[in-house]
Amino acid sequence: MAAWRRLTGAAGIVVGAAAAGTGALLAAQRIAVGRIRQRAEPAAGEPLGQLRGRPVTVLADDGVPLHTEINGPDDAPVTVIFSHGYTLNQDVWHYQRAQLADSARLVFWDQRGHGRSGRSDPAHVSIGQLGADLHAVLAVTAPGPGPVVLAGHSMGGMTIMAMARQHPGLFGTKIAGVALISTAASGVDPAAWLPAPVRPIVRIAAPSLLREAAGGHGRALVQLTRELGGDVAFLATRQMAFGDPQISPAVVDYLERIIRATPFDVVAQFYLALLDHDECAALGLLGRVPVMVLVGEADRMISSQLSTSLAAAIPGAELIRVPGAGHAVILERPDIVSKTICSLIGRASAAGNAHGRSA
Repeated sequence: MAAWRRLTGAAGIVVGAAAAGTGALLAAQRIAVGRIRQRAEPAAGEPLGQLRGRPVTVLADDGVPLHTEINGPDDAPVTVIFSHGYTLNQDVWHYQRAQLADSARLVFWDQRGHGRSGRSDPAHVSIGQLGADLHAVLAVTAPGPGPVVLAGHSMGGMTIMAMARQHPGLFGTKIAGVALISTAASGVDPAAWLPAPVRPIVRIAAPSLLREAAGGHGRALVQLTRELGGDVAFLATRQMAFGDPQISPAVVDYLERIIRATPFDVVAQFYLALLDHDECAALGLLGRVPVMVLVGEADRMISSQLSTSLAAAIPGAELIRVPGAGHAVILERPDIVSKTICSLIGRASAAGNAHGRSA
């Protein structure tokens, strides 16, 4: 009995110490987040997530409804179609929607399983399917002869590459320019932001764990954990997505809410799709039009080496490095991103006018 008391007493001490350590860690996180929120708020008053366009439902080739919105006049000389990234939705283009409203006709859409779009059969979750979805959005929202510029962030850039492989004849005819932002043609490592000793373990374990967690009780448990861990989620989003330590807390909160709204089984399924992504064969086709590759130099998700390799493999592509910016450069340095897209709009408009004169 004495031995049992000693054993249970020791176990109680260990459990109590673990609980105390966890409590101290959570308290420290709350203090850190509180200090960050006390800073001046540069995004105060910004209507994040409130800008909307004319809704259009586009049906993918397998029947999945893709929520699409259009801003700007139908007779604008150039249409820009924006494809968002992994675990996000079209609202991450908030600043571009506001800043480019007078420059072109703007089309925003939610990738399958994300935002307001319909859920997909897991068998149809792939980057190739996203390329087919983008082609469906293009056909419905920009059916006329006017030129189109494609802008893709992260997985959205991969979507553009997939469509180029599937429909090469569009590039240099219908498609007049491409902006590839924080993206890569292959070699995507979702564990790249983790400390080096941890990466091999996560790379091996994550696929099987995600498959299990995506269904049944595992999915519910993970979803509950995501909802409860507000301060943890805030700090993780700030660390992973942004490079500037002075980034607006409102912008971090905004991105974190978008990510949290993505169902966990969608997160798991597209994680596995990213591991299989390889669109290197499409890069020569993209060189038929002006291409700008933009990357934040502090991107923890897509290494600068991958972006440099991407730009080098696309004939004539221009590489734009944004000092200090992270993966969510479209929210962190929106002026630079919008200026890049506006440059492509101007070139597409000039090319369209020249074609009209020659015709």
